[in-house]
Amino acid sequence: MATLTVRNLDDDLVRALRIRAAEHGRSAEAEHREILRQVLTGGRQPLPRAAAAAHLAEFRRRTAGRGSASAAELLREGREGRAGDLTGTSNA
Repeated sequence: MATLTVRNLDDDLVRALRIRAAEHGRSAEAEHREILRQVLTGGRQPLPRAAAAAHLAEFRRRTAGRGSASAAELLREGREGRAGDLTGTSNA
């Protein structure tokens, strides 16, 4: 699992987080995780691994053969575009 560090929080916000955590019987860290989970998933529980794998397999099936660019190609195009913006030229 990843670690997230949040800096420069207002003292009142941290106090409110600790109070909310205590009201829910959780640590401030656990409360923070729950707030993020609710906001970023619309309140729904994360999919079990099997369901997530099935969704991913379906997505791959639907998008097979589309020939999307590789990450390296996309990075190169983005860099060339930014370089063109700086020089006033376009690579398109």
